[in-house]
Amino acid sequence: MSTRFLAIFALILACASAPARAQDVAAPFDADLQRLAEILGGLHYLRGICGSNEGNKWRSEMQALIDAETPSGERRTRMIAGFNRGYNGFQQTYRSCTPAATVAIRRYIEEGAKISRDLTARYAN
Repeated sequence: MSTRFLAIFALILACASAPARAQDVAAPFDADLQRLAEILGGLHYLRGICGSNEGNKWRSEMQALIDAETPSGERRTRMIAGFNRGYNGFQQTYRSCTPAATVAIRRYIEEGAKISRDLTARYAN
């Protein structure tokens, strides 16, 4: 009797915890979302030093991405870490707006737009 109870309990426990684990499993587009998060972080820093007067526009875009995707656990942590990595990477490289920073901004905007278009075309309902 106790072996049967333990088996049933283990099955119930496994079923109850499956949705939580499934949310942490990487989605097929997670690499693209990770890159997009890095781009948004880089733009948040670069546009600020280049005098765009956009305030928190790129941070808000990142928040909108998180709100739309609603990742939890490890996926959310990875997205936020990507944003911070993009920001910190350029913060260590650029202290003021330079021609190279302007080129990076242009390229990041183009790459981010392409990733967004591709994700929308592939996965939007």
